[in-house]
Amino acid sequence: MVMQCQRSEEAMKISDGGKHENDEEKVSQRCKKAFYSLSYLKMVRGKTQMKRIENATSRQVTFSKRRNGLLKKAFELSVLCDAEVALIIFSPKSKLYEFASSSMKETIERYRDHVKDMPTQDSMRAEDVQRMRQLAAGMAKQIELLEVAKRKILGEGIGSTTMEELLHIEQQLERSARIIRARKMQVYNEQVEQLQAKEKKLATENAILNEKCRLQSIETKERESIFLLLEDGHEDKTSDVETELFIGQPKRKTKKDRSK
Repeated sequence: MVMQCQRSEEAMKISDGGKHENDEEKVSQRCKKAFYSLSYLKMVRGKTQMKRIENATSRQVTFSKRRNGLLKKAFELSVLCDAEVALIIFSPKSKLYEFASSSMKETIERYRDHVKDMPTQDSMRAEDVQRMRQLAAGMAKQIELLEVAKRKILGEGIGSTTMEELLHIEQQLERSARIIRARKMQVYNEQVEQLQAKEKKLATENAILNEKCRLQSIETKERESIFLLLEDGHEDKTSDVETELFIGQPKRKTKKDRSK
């Protein structure tokens, strides 16, 4: 953009051949404004880091811009929304800047009256502490009563107990005994059911094993029978051969047999 402005200035000088210096100054000012606008846009586009500006000059410039913007926003809020606005700003050098839509003193007094009726942080903390103390005391008392009742149920510390209290303790013990008996019977029934289920399972497994043993016994007997049959057949063949070989005297060969 700066180069374009320079070119426009040169073109104007060439075309006009020496116009007034005022025209040149106007063009130069416009170019500078355009350059500053472009620089400002680049600065706005960048993300501003929320930390203290180290450079004193930049810090003062930023303070002036933001202060004016804040004062302007306060004025707009008071006008557009008909709100009572009071703004107080102290610069780093303790210089005061303020804005009030009506009267700063009246607004401050109104603020003090409003804050006076509101509970402070310290009072709220004190109320919380007091409430927690009361709660802890009530719980401690309840625990103590439970401990006393427990000792009485166990038969301890009943020397000063009245007849009504003794009857109440007796009723509690009877009620507890009934609950214990009912629970005992329930556990007993559950154990019986578990044992019955286990017995049924073992009986089924035993029947399966017996069937397997029976089948194996049958197979063994069949194998033994086949083996015996095979042995008997072999012995019969052996006895036939021996009979042919040894029964009777051996034949003598005659002259005819020899001639043959």
